[in-house]
Amino acid sequence: EVQLVESGGGFGQAGGSLRLSCAASGFTFADYAICWFRQAPGKEGEGVSWISSSDGTIHYADSVKGRFTISRDNAKNTVYLQMNSLKPEDTAVYYCSRTSVRIWVLNRYEYDYWGQGTQVTVSS
Repeated sequence: EVQLVESGGGFGQAGGSLRLSCAASGFTFADYAICWFRQAPGKEGEGVSWISSSDGTIHYADSVKGRFTISRDNAKNTVYLQMNSLKPEDTAVYYCSRTSVRIWVLNRYEYDYWGQGTQVTVSS
């Protein structure tokens, strides 16, 4: 069974840091790119960051560029999202998802499995 499980969310202060993890199981992790999306109440969902399956290609949304860092450890079947310099507008539920597409795509229909999400709340 394919599973993606996010963890590491919680409360943070503006200017602080949080680190999210996405633990994958049930499939060949190294064959899939992983994307972090976020959904805030009343706002459209946003693709935050994407990492390729194995060649190290990375993309960031402009809203997080320079503050967030995505990485993956294929030996541990885990993707991380290091979030620094947090802002209140980073408050959202963060989801990780997988895609077999080898370029960064923001169309959610290209992602076939999603985690349950982890809440991040940043206070000012």
